[in-house]
Amino acid sequence: MIGLLKRISNPKNLWRQIKRTMDTSAPIVWFFILNVVLVWLKTYAEYHMNFNLGVEGSTQQFLLFLNPIPTAIIFLSISLYFRGVTSYWLAIIFNLIQSIWLFANMLYYREFSDFLSMGILGSGSSTGTNLGKSIAAIIHWTDYLVFIDIVILIFLVVFKQLTIDHKGVQKKFAILTTLFGIILMLVDYGIASTDRSGLLTRSFDNNYIVKYLGLNEYAVFNAVQTYNQTESRKRAKPSDLAKVKKFVATQKLPANIQYYGTQKGKNVFMIHLESFQQFLIDYKVDGQEVTPNLNKFYHDQNTLSFDNFYNQVGQGKTSDAEMMQENSLYGLATGSAMVKYGTSNTFESLPAILGQRGYTTAAFHGDVASFWNRDNTYKSFGYNYFFSKAYYANANKANYNIGYGMKDKIFLRDSAKYIEQLPQPFYAKLITVTNHYPYDLDKQNISFPATKTGDKTVDGYVQTAHYLDQAFAELMSYLKKAGLYDNSVFVLYGDHYGISENHQDAIAQLLGKDKITNNDLATFQKVPFMIHATGLKGGIDHTYGGEIDMLPTLMDVLGIPDNNMTMFGQDMLSSKYDGKVVFRDGDWITPTYTKYNNQYFNTKTGDQVTLKSDKKLQKVAKQMSAYATKVLGYSDAVITGDLLRFDTSNSDFNLINKKNYNYKKTEGLASLKKALKSNPSSVLAKNKGKSTLSDYVTDAPELKTDSDDDDK
Repeated sequence: MIGLLKRISNPKNLWRQIKRTMDTSAPIVWFFILNVVLVWLKTYAEYHMNFNLGVEGSTQQFLLFLNPIPTAIIFLSISLYFRGVTSYWLAIIFNLIQSIWLFANMLYYREFSDFLSMGILGSGSSTGTNLGKSIAAIIHWTDYLVFIDIVILIFLVVFKQLTIDHKGVQKKFAILTTLFGIILMLVDYGIASTDRSGLLTRSFDNNYIVKYLGLNEYAVFNAVQTYNQTESRKRAKPSDLAKVKKFVATQKLPANIQYYGTQKGKNVFMIHLESFQQFLIDYKVDGQEVTPNLNKFYHDQNTLSFDNFYNQVGQGKTSDAEMMQENSLYGLATGSAMVKYGTSNTFESLPAILGQRGYTTAAFHGDVASFWNRDNTYKSFGYNYFFSKAYYANANKANYNIGYGMKDKIFLRDSAKYIEQLPQPFYAKLITVTNHYPYDLDKQNISFPATKTGDKTVDGYVQTAHYLDQAFAELMSYLKKAGLYDNSVFVLYGDHYGISENHQDAIAQLLGKDKITNNDLATFQKVPFMIHATGLKGGIDHTYGGEIDMLPTLMDVLGIPDNNMTMFGQDMLSSKYDGKVVFRDGDWITPTYTKYNNQYFNTKTGDQVTLKSDKKLQKVAKQMSAYATKVLGYSDAVITGDLLRFDTSNSDFNLINKKNYNYKKTEGLASLKKALKSNPSSVLAKNKGKSTLSDYVTDAPELKTDSDDDDK
């Protein structure tokens, strides 16, 4: 026994023992087993190190242990159908494929708390460059250890440290091995279905699929989802829309008489606060307010501020927020709706709704027009103008850009040139980007201390948020001087979280807590939502709501009827609004209870509760589960089936013709010039052609050394 231990403790002796065992009979079988073990080992290890799957109980622990094995056997068994060195190389290749998929998901999950989907991979052309910048910033050298076994196996084969099995195995053995993998997968699924019924039909959370079935199985499930989405339009029929309309009609709420139409006819500024979370409001670092200007705006007597307002995005992140904000439609369970359906689908969007009521509509974004497929989607939404990177002379200067586009101070300053030319009333959406992961800012623009959590991803977040706050103040100052402030409605919203759940230690420090619970993580999904207008009755509103509710709430204030609109949100100002918030993964929040990451909490106290011990929760959970399934399912059906093309019942809205929209710079500038004469209601026209740009004051250091590069 002692001699055996000595041999094993010596690496050389251990390798000789392994090699002798592999060489005795059917070497390819042992090589196959070795690869299965290696794939299982690194997958199982990464489950615990890089993913937050919320595993609870012995059944889920067992399934997590088991689920990497079936597909490893199935894929690697393909090598058994071949002989000689080919079988060895095939085993290595299938090990490599699974390792690449694991590696890619490790990186993606680290920042986005979700798994890669076919939709996201298919969105590469519209998001690839910037997504690459984000991923590059979070890679750790230890991540590459998932490939170390591949390197060793290649070394062993190339330098003939293994005996090559030229005879191979019988086809019968290979087939039985594949069948064993399939049976093992079915066993896994059977146990998983018993522990969680409706796993593949009712769950909207990818974490469930991975922890129950496995990462490779998730890829197959997601591919089927993506295929079904693609086929959905072909199968769709008018009766499908009728079902949706019937459901939506039951969700309509009476308008609030106190607010309805009070801001009718005013300009609308929709200001998109990139990655901005609610906790930043009134938050201080070293005694200094991170966002003093936004704080003042938030507390203004003419600002309606919602402090229990949640982001509801899925994998589409910013594009999902835009889909909800413009259409009151949820993003998809997988991928980005704007990327996949923005070009072809029919929408009843806010820009088109306002455009048909005499508004000029324009979107402003300091990055390439194709990002999130905006150049095509905005035509479907009905935007008259889309001022993208091509419209900004400063956009091509390297030091004027950071991360995902132009720095906010420069972007907003340069946008003023087009804002002053828009015929009034207008709807202008300004998409800021500087406060975007990885929250980098050059030293000359840093004027605020970083937090000291020790997490590099998190600590710069307050600095870019502070920069955004300064840029916002500069814009507001200009609009007051230009005479636009008092005649405008300002809507501010955060599109999604800035700090993902994978930074829990840092989140705890930011919130002054020793440990973070799932209830804390749910609360951390809050983002700002403010509606401000001169004369508007403001205040802090504690109503629970989410991004899906933005459109109907704004339409109330603007006095626009929504009786025939297909919207899945509700008017948060209505006295009948009950505050249901549904997340894209099927979790939910009500004023009484919260369901998040498969746990339940008392919303008011934050205390965890269980279904068994609380009968009232049982009733609420049953109702909310059914509601979440319906509202998400019907919203998906509208998008994937392009159901609004069948809508003939909406007399308040005319379907738009996308061919009428052109966002080329030459066309846009020509249209503005023509409008100066045909509709002289812009600031520039009212000022008799004299520009107001000299009223725009910014302390952007880049502009102090450079001359004004406005377009000519």
